Order: sequence, then C-alpha cells, then structure tokens
Amino acid sequence: MMDKPAVLYACEPDLPVSEFAQVLRESGLDAIRPVDDEGRLQRMIAGAGLVMTARRNVEGKPLVGVARSVTDFSWCAYLSDLAVSSKAQGLGIGQGLIDATRRELGPEVSLMLASVPDAVGFYERIGMNRISDAFWHGRER
Repeated sequence: MMDKPAVLYACEPDLPVSEFAQVLRESGLDAIRPVDDEGRLQRMIAGAGLVMTARRNVEGKPLVGVARSVTDFSWCAYLSDLAVSSKAQGLGIGQGLIDATRRELGPEVSLMLASVPDAVGFYERIGMNRISDAFWHGRER
C-alpha cells in the first residue's frame, strides 16, 4: 500500500471468524494465537465485549486491523488483541484502533494490555504508560 488510504473504524461484535483469523495471520500474531481453531476464535470474539475494526475505505472494505477488548464498560478494559495486517503497518492504524477503542469505552474506563516484546516501543511511542505490578497465570494450551 503506497498511498495512505482512508480507514474506517467501527465496532463489529459479529466480526466473521475468517476475517479475524486472516488479520491475525497477516499481522504475525498467528504464532501466538489459535488461528486454526475456528471454534476458539469464535468464542474469543463472542466473549470480548468490544471488537473494533479498521477497514480500508475502498471497494470491498478489506479488514486491515482488529482491536479486541474484554471490558465491563464501567471501570476497566483489557486489550487482548491488537492486530494490524503487515501491508498496513506504519499507517497509524494501530494507534487509530486504540483511539477508537478508547472513544467507545469513554473516559471512566481504564485500558490495559500485555505487550509482546517486539511491540513495547510502539506502545511507549503512542503514550501508554508501563505498569510494574501486573501478574498473571499463563494458559495451559
């Protein structure tokens, strides 16, 4: 993508699994997401609470990014997936998805995430603060 195309951001709670899987693959997150388990991907979408998408504003409106968050819409949100197709990276779509997510959540809701090591610099560049006192139990599968 040579030109910086117009991007449409929207809330898509019924995002098709096939499109979600495709963006995960194109972003490189397929290495750490269950892209070959359609049922699990469907449960991930259904249970998210908030699924924001980025689509190019061209014929067919191809999906180029997804931000999937688990939230109560009152106090907190966990941004569990931020995936941008490799062909659309560097166009501001990741930040656009986070901005759209924050607008949808409103000013009373905090947004947190766990970053893969390669993306830490991106989150710092867009002004997210690191927190040091976070804990977790990892998945068994």
